[in-house]
Amino acid sequence: MNSFKTALQLFLLLIFSNTFAQYTDQINSNRPGESMSAFSVGQTVIQAEMGFTGIKEKHSLLDYKTIGVNSDLTIRYGAFLEQLEFVFNIQYQTDSYESDLESKVRSDLKQTLIGAKYLIYDPNKNYVKKPNLLSWKANHKFSYRAFIPAIGIFAGANINLSANTFSFETDPKISPKAILITQNQFGKFVFVTNIFADKIMSDYPSYGYVATLTRGFNPRWTGFVENKGIKSDFYADGIFRVGAAFLMKDNIQIDASIGTNYKNTPSLIFGGFGISWRFDANYNEVLLRIPKEKKAKEKKDKKGKSKDKTQEKPKKRKDTIGADTKK
Repeated sequence: MNSFKTALQLFLLLIFSNTFAQYTDQINSNRPGESMSAFSVGQTVIQAEMGFTGIKEKHSLLDYKTIGVNSDLTIRYGAFLEQLEFVFNIQYQTDSYESDLESKVRSDLKQTLIGAKYLIYDPNKNYVKKPNLLSWKANHKFSYRAFIPAIGIFAGANINLSANTFSFETDPKISPKAILITQNQFGKFVFVTNIFADKIMSDYPSYGYVATLTRGFNPRWTGFVENKGIKSDFYADGIFRVGAAFLMKDNIQIDASIGTNYKNTPSLIFGGFGISWRFDANYNEVLLRIPKEKKAKEKKDKKGKSKDKTQEKPKKRKDTIGADTKK
């Protein structure tokens, strides 16, 4: 009975502890979409997400066209808290630009971004769904609780320390970026939205959103559709993307995607592939620490009980001798 009680307590403890952890058994990458998830990679976990995208751009009014390749690398590192991760992103683009006036090859950093993301609210934290022992239907019906999103925030800065082909001359060396993130789980679907403000305090700040719907088809394959809207005094557009990801190992994912926009000033067509890799050998799972503390406490309690029993034995022996004497 005591062993069953201990096993039950341990099971409940594991469930309770897991609600605090951001870490998952399998890699959870932001690729191939552009949106950022609300959850972090987990404390001490390092994750690299890299991709290459071919781009074709044509402007019907300015009469120019561009063909090139954009490469991007994102490093994510969980530190200090399970809910916190630090993000570093760099993008480098090489393309050929042609117009009636000139023809040139451009190669330069398109973006350098550093910042931090924090999960401020998780609707499933400390929540345990109570099973209905009398109804299978009640246990499997849709829960409106799924509409309550997890909420995260990102704050960072664009770094532009030197003259850049893909930036404006008036761009400051450092300009802030902020993102409000929401994430919902609807069964096999995950819906993520990012509402962002980019290059704040520059002459051409941009505002917009990214909405990504992902679906898991089986333990290995997932697919996604995504819509991005962006608006600034210099450029406004709507972009649509679709793609898929394949889980090669628990810590390695590969992906591919294609996309286009809704206008011809300029028109965009792009497609690419990428890989995500996670290093988690240093991760000490939170739910494994608590049982060790519990085990030490149980050992101490057991030792105390054993001591009490030892003290009780002489008393029992005395009572028995007394009984025999009376006989």
